[in-house]
Parts: sequence; structure tokens; C-alpha cells
Amino acid sequence: MKKFYRTINYLFFMILALSCKNTTKTESNTSVVKQQSIMKAKDILGNPNYLAMSYGGYRQVDHDVEPTLDELKEDLKILSAMGVKILRTYKVHLPQASNLVKAISELKKEDASFEMYVMLGAWIDCKNAWTDQEPDHNEESERNAVEIKETVRLAAKYPDIIKVIAVGNEAMVKWAATYYVQPGVILKWVNHLQDLKKSGALSKDLWITSSDNFASWGGGGAEYHVEDLNKLIAAVDFLSIHTYPMHDTHYNPVFWGVFGAENDLSDLEKIDAAMLRAKGYAISQYNSVNSYMKSLGIDKPIHIGETGWASVSNKDYGPKGSKATDEYKEALYYKHLRDWTNSEDISLFYFEAFDEQWKDAGNPQGSENHFGLINLKSQAKFALWDLVDDGTFDGLTRNGKPITKTYNGDKNALLKEVQIPPAK
Repeated sequence: MKKFYRTINYLFFMILALSCKNTTKTESNTSVVKQQSIMKAKDILGNPNYLAMSYGGYRQVDHDVEPTLDELKEDLKILSAMGVKILRTYKVHLPQASNLVKAISELKKEDASFEMYVMLGAWIDCKNAWTDQEPDHNEESERNAVEIKETVRLAAKYPDIIKVIAVGNEAMVKWAATYYVQPGVILKWVNHLQDLKKSGALSKDLWITSSDNFASWGGGGAEYHVEDLNKLIAAVDFLSIHTYPMHDTHYNPVFWGVFGAENDLSDLEKIDAAMLRAKGYAISQYNSVNSYMKSLGIDKPIHIGETGWASVSNKDYGPKGSKATDEYKEALYYKHLRDWTNSEDISLFYFEAFDEQWKDAGNPQGSENHFGLINLKSQAKFALWDLVDDGTFDGLTRNGKPITKTYNGDKNALLKEVQIPPAK
């Protein structure tokens, strides 16, 4: 009989213990969800514990083939393992943006500790953009209102995920000749979104910006220094700037090459010196925007909305051009920019997580197809080899394949394809 009562008591206490454990777990999950819902843009931007990345999930040459929810979740788990917790995407006119936010929401329901936020961009065009008619850069496309409306809908539906709205993607820079708009168009929509925050239609903690080339933010020539830009800088919550030293190895190679006494260095030392100058070039463009902003008597955060370095090019940046593109240089640039921005509390939306082959569909070796840190064979490029080594991607797959290393992890084989920048 005593044995029977001991058994009953044991079962009672086990049930009680499990109940307490489950209650604690439920309370913990509830606490995590609550914490994520109250996280604000100002808490995550510039926070080195919240790495940022530009994201496009398109895997096929045909851009009409949308990534599935399962494919998006596959990518999100890989990015989360890398420490990435903020994604920038701007395709609200296509299913990817809404499906990406939906995928994040579903992953959070499956695992309350899963944490990922979004900077959502609305594409902005001028009148007659992408048509056979002459673009009118002083008037905007009627489509812009549709983009803004959908962006607002998603931000209102997912306030726990969407923490930033960006009005336009390189929409003001004048070399975007087929579609750019004047700053007044961006200002109009930024003010509209700020008014929605004041009215309560959008969260007051949602930050509004525009993501554009550094020159468009006042860091370039005097043609950009107009009153509407000054008003725009005053209206946004922070400035999101783009800088691409890789492109300027061809278009403005003042920093690129092997200079003077560097000719006596080893091949890798020559490359290392050039890549340090590339880092300095990006910093100088950041500083030029900061200087212009400060000249207006304004002091707001500035973050890097986009920068990257391609690993392949068969044209301007490749072996027959500036000799800038390979995995070794890409890895150096990624490390340099992460180290700098993390130390300065600047968010870096690095471009990009995964290679996409639709960007230059007619030229598979075109640089636009090769900005990713992971290629289409589910191979981590040299920049991420250390993450493969330390088991970051263990148990994760892309297209059913585990994340392995390019070149089978043979660094010597990789280095054989690295080009030395031209002598100056």
C-alpha cells in the first residue's frame, strides 16, 4: 500500500512539474512575442546585434517565377543563422514582399524566439517610365499611389515585423534616366506617411526614409542641392544611402589600382591595399552626405541602405575590365564594411544574401547576377567559409542542398582566379 501511495505522489508531482514547466515556457514565449512587438526602428537600426541584409528570393532566370513560401522560409532560416535580423526588400508590386512578411509571421508562430524585421520599400517612378514615351522627370507615375497604398496596408497589418518604410529605390539619382523623379515627389509621399503616423493609421514608431544613391542625398554635385532635398532630409527619420565602390573601379577609379611603391608588394598585398582604399572610398561617400546634412543644421542617423561587391563579371569589372570581381575581393569588402559599420553603430544592408540570375538574364556571367554571398548551388562564397566551418549552417538547406563551400573549400584554387588591379 505504501508503494502504491508513493507511486501516486510521484505521478502527482511529475504532472505538477511538467505543468509548471509548460506554463513557464508559455509565459516565456509570450514575453518574447511581446518584446518583439514593441521593438522599434531606433532600437534595431545601428545595433550590431541586428545585422541587416538586402534580400531578393528569386531563384530562376524567369523573374515571373515567384519564390514559394517554403523557399522564403528556407532563406529566412539561413539568414537568421548568420545573425541577420533586418531585411530590406522593395517588391510590394509583386508577391515576394507580402509573402516574405507572411513567411516571417508564420515562422514566429512556429518558434516564438524567431526574430526578423523588414525595411519595406515602395518603388517610385516618373511619368512614362519604362515605356516608349519620353520620361517626364517632373511628374510622377500614377502607379506610385498604388505602391504606397500597398506598403501602408502591409505596415499596418504587420507592425511587429515592418519597422521601416523606404519611399523609392534609387529613385532620385539622375543616372537612373528611365525613371528618376525630382526630390519633391519623394517628399510628398514621405510627408503623407508621416501624417499617417500622426493620425494613428501607422505606428508612431515606424521610421520613414528613402533609399538612394549617396549623391542624391547631397553627397554629390550641386545639381542635387535643391530646396526639396533639404526639406526631405528634414522630413525623414533617417537617411538610407547607397555606395558602390565596385562600380567606380570602372566609372571613377581614382582609388583603384596598384600605386607607386605598392608595385613592390606581393600580389595579395597589392589587392589588400586596393580593397582598403575601396573601404575608404565608401566611407568618404558616407561622410560627404553627413557633411551636407550637417550644413543644413540637421543631425539624423545615416545608415547604409545598400552596398556590395560582385564575385563575377565578364565585362567592365572582370578580367578584361577593372579586374575587381572575385570571391577574395568580395570577402575583403564584406569584412571591411561590416567591421566599420558595426564599430560606428551604422546599419549595413549588404547587397545581397543570395545570387539572383534574373537581373542580367541574357548574360549569365554578368556582375548583377553575382552579388550574393551564397550562390545558386547552395555554396557559401569565400566571405562565409568561416560560418560553414563553425557549423552555422548545420541542418539547413537551400533547394534541398546543404550549404557547402565554393571551390570545395580549396583557398589555393580560389586564389588562382584572383586578378591583380591594374598598375596606375
